[in-house]
Amino acid sequence: MLVNWSYVVNELVWIIDKVSSTTYIIHSEDLKLAADILKEADWSVKHEERVMIRKALLLKLFQAAYMQRWNDKLRPVDLYELDKQGHKMTIAYFIGKFEENRNSFNWVEIIEGGIFELLQRIVLTDLKPPILYRIKEDSQKYQELNEWVCLQLEPYIQLFNNDLWQRFKDYLFDTEDNLNRRSLAAAHFYATSWEFAILERANPRGFEMDEIRRKLDSQQEKYYDLKGIQQLALHSKYRKFVDLCGELRFQIRWSHIHRVPKTSVMGHQLFVAIISYLLSLHLNACSRRRINNYFTGIFHDLPEVMTKDISSPIKGAVPGLDKLIGDIETDLMEREVYSLLPKKWRRQIRYFTEKEFTDFVIIDGKIQEVTSQQIVDSYNDDRYEPRDGTLIKAADDLAAFIEASVGIDNGSSSQELVDAKVQKRDKYKGVKIGNLDLSAIYADFN
Repeated sequence: MLVNWSYVVNELVWIIDKVSSTTYIIHSEDLKLAADILKEADWSVKHEERVMIRKALLLKLFQAAYMQRWNDKLRPVDLYELDKQGHKMTIAYFIGKFEENRNSFNWVEIIEGGIFELLQRIVLTDLKPPILYRIKEDSQKYQELNEWVCLQLEPYIQLFNNDLWQRFKDYLFDTEDNLNRRSLAAAHFYATSWEFAILERANPRGFEMDEIRRKLDSQQEKYYDLKGIQQLALHSKYRKFVDLCGELRFQIRWSHIHRVPKTSVMGHQLFVAIISYLLSLHLNACSRRRINNYFTGIFHDLPEVMTKDISSPIKGAVPGLDKLIGDIETDLMEREVYSLLPKKWRRQIRYFTEKEFTDFVIIDGKIQEVTSQQIVDSYNDDRYEPRDGTLIKAADDLAAFIEASVGIDNGSSSQELVDAKVQKRDKYKGVKIGNLDLSAIYADFN
């Protein structure tokens, strides 16, 4: 009898996710059995259809929206892991732009390193960072801890993309310091220091505060070999750009609705970016296409730092209002945001923030709008700098669907959330981009 491994293993992942979200404990023997089944299934799955991204992996990533940071300190505002990681990747882009012409720099490694570090942090959420750093000093124990992390995450990642799974394991166990890891570490440091500046004002004489400040100051010196960190120290306009991006951490989506967890614009951007990247992997997108899709996700709502998050019903309330708001955003971005960045970067940032849901390629230095299918068929090549606006819009809608769905599951009775969930799901019935069946992803949530 031919075993449908795709069905069997997907059901296994679903069961593990359901159990892990209850008070039951998954024993290591159970996870080992799951991992063995995944490995046995791998050959068969390769000879069947490509496995879609599953609900279990998406919800695992979304757990970061619940994870409070600095929760042993007095905080004037709640700080969440999803927002911190989004801010970190915004800063990583800034640092990376100064380093990208160096031979050892690789944007894909920056992006995937950010995703891998987020996943590791989701599993190790109970470990306070100073404790984790102490564990890292014992290389044997840290390796054993990462082996446990892999055991927790293998059922979520391995089936979706085995190559990604192998890169995740390599990233965790390869401790060699290189330019890409240092750029990410510097972005992590800067985002942490940015948060601490907020806490420091509320805890001027708090326990550990002086020690934390000393450690952060000493860490900054470690990254002065990176030009981006030097420039942030030298130029106030660059610090202002990072601050402006950081303000998106405080803008709450669906702010008029009781919803758990509440997600910020910054956290939403990161979630969209990661979904866009994973869907791009499914489509076998070239490197530049994956990079452009990811950073469009990271920056696609940046204009809202000027206008706040305006809901779709309001934008559609009056004919032409959506376009007028877009024109206002463009004008404010030109005067207040783009001017904070080096001139040679501004064209690319405009790609990410203006007409963010348009499919385009660049031919002979000129932007040419195309369809998503044309990108799949003819332009999936780095030399065309392709950007899948349709795919990013699908990721944006899927992120909104998950935010609404989880809010309802957690007790919100808002009809607006119910309507949003149904509208997003119905919008993608029968919709495909290449071999990506978007309706199947939504069906996984039914």
